[in-house]
Amino acid sequence: MTLTTDTTRTSFSDIASRIHRRHTVVTSGGMDGVLRVATMLQNCGHPVRDFSVDVREGVIYSSLSCTISMTAAEAQAFVDRVLAISSVVSVDPC
Repeated sequence: MTLTTDTTRTSFSDIASRIHRRHTVVTSGGMDGVLRVATMLQNCGHPVRDFSVDVREGVIYSSLSCTISMTAAEAQAFVDRVLAISSVVSVDPC
């Protein structure tokens, strides 16, 4: 008996190379800066698994942490896209 499929291996390898990647984003501008990043995350096309924000009154910088399932190439493109936001100070892939 022979079993054949029309599925390509490239789609399987793409799925297999996706892992949950955690990023911490430091922003300026208080809640406005964090909301700019949150809006970008909402429109990025990848489901956000975890999301937390730390905004404190009187502190210059805020932080945002998120976990997204993506490949290594997508992760680098994500970092570049986040750094293009004017309120972002740094992005740390964890």
